[in-house]
Amino acid sequence: MSRKPPKTAVVAFKVEKDLAELLNKLPNKSAFIRKAIAAQLGVACPLCQGKGVVPRGVHDHYRPLIEQFAHRGCEGCGNELSLPRDPGELDPEDRNRLEQFFLGGPLYCDGCYDKAPECSDCGWHIAPDRAADHVRQAHLD
Repeated sequence: MSRKPPKTAVVAFKVEKDLAELLNKLPNKSAFIRKAIAAQLGVACPLCQGKGVVPRGVHDHYRPLIEQFAHRGCEGCGNELSLPRDPGELDPEDRNRLEQFFLGGPLYCDGCYDKAPECSDCGWHIAPDRAADHVRQAHLD
């Protein structure tokens, strides 16, 4: 069995008090932050490849598709939900629920999100019938 290489560098950054409190509740804050950063860096926009802009022709070509896929069904009850294009459009009450989806988790409506228990490792709300798959996909190296 091979061992993972030791961590040799420390990275520090400032966060809001609420986020610091949330991170401090995690059983392994460092592992969570490493996985979150790796996941975010590994998911570049397929249109702009992470640059944040696209040429007008590409924009115009994909606009109908983006509008077509601006809605998605709740993974709990199936009700259709609108997806905001910009995180700035998120209400504070919806932020955690929608960020969970934007980071690769299930999309739930308010009611299903509140009913789904939180994962003790990452804090995502996961329906009990999907918990084993979630742990296998998100938490096992």
